Amino acid sequence: MQLVKTHRDALLRPLQIVSGIVERRHTLPILANILIRKDGDNVSFLSTDIEVQISTHAAIGSGSDVVATTVAARKLLDILRALPETNDVSLSLSNKRLTVQAGKSRFALQTLAAEEFPTVALAEHYNTHLSLPQKTLKHLFNMVHFSMAQQDIRYYLNGLLLVVDGNNVIAVATDGHRLAFCQVATDQQFARQEVIIPRKTIVELQRLLGDSDEPVELQIASNQVKFNFSNIELISKLVEGKFPDYTRVVPKGYKNNFTLSRDALLRSLQRTAIMTSDKFKGVRCIISPGSLKISSTNADQEEAVEELEIDYGGDSVDIGFNVSYLLDVLNNLKCDSINVALGDANSSALITIPDDADFKYVVMPMRI
Repeated sequence: MQLVKTHRDALLRPLQIVSGIVERRHTLPILANILIRKDGDNVSFLSTDIEVQISTHAAIGSGSDVVATTVAARKLLDILRALPETNDVSLSLSNKRLTVQAGKSRFALQTLAAEEFPTVALAEHYNTHLSLPQKTLKHLFNMVHFSMAQQDIRYYLNGLLLVVDGNNVIAVATDGHRLAFCQVATDQQFARQEVIIPRKTIVELQRLLGDSDEPVELQIASNQVKFNFSNIELISKLVEGKFPDYTRVVPKGYKNNFTLSRDALLRSLQRTAIMTSDKFKGVRCIISPGSLKISSTNADQEEAVEELEIDYGGDSVDIGFNVSYLLDVLNNLKCDSINVALGDANSSALITIPDDADFKYVVMPMRI
């Protein structure tokens, strides 16, 4: 029974959309598969790892039959990628085997029954509904994602806090050493709600969201979030737990602050980082009137020193930072200049964008 007959790229595109969350090794072998359903010319593709589920569809079906099966996602994807771009491809199902045919190439893959494929149950009630342009949501995630923790025992840090409050949508991420905050204003009004979206979901959304004005329909329940955009539906469980109060982390009232070129600081830090070691990424920053001096040393007594002229007349501050945390934020920002606000050597630094109250980055000092 033929399921699909179409151009290679028309089949490859939906498979690439859903295959990102498929893990090669899983306790349930069927989760290495994707679910393919055909109903007339509409073919849907669905993948899940139990926590996250992605589905999409395309009008590439052959014949009027209604049929469903599951097949190894990576194998099917690798086969299609290896085929010539100009080829037409057909998928057909017979005797629990899915045959991929293109020109004189033919592949027969094992399938597992569609009825055994576990799909994520939809939440009964979504409290919040909002719509944002894809590029706006992508911007929100891009501005904070690098501060998410990875495999922290404080599981609530391994994700991104999404807050809807009044007409603002806020994204916050922290790993306990630094915190990134970004917000956008909308023309919608919301009752305040906070949810923690898992790291894996954020990574997938960054991959799938486009830089377009096309909308993302976002629905939030108490234990689930759902995104609909560009023929894609992504459903994700939420992380349970209490996220730290980010409003208490952001310093206020620092008198020592200066503005400098983002690119100049980035280049100086990149050069200084060369002399740090894998285990110790510390750089020393000495801020004094008119000057920012950045230095690093390593176990071999090697040293790097950089000096930047700054428009600054405040107190002298001698403070250390993990250079990776500074490079992360400077690489992600797209602005020409940044503002740095400091307390003393034991206080967190605050990095912001001049004339833009919607982004804040807090980084804790380290002993040098």
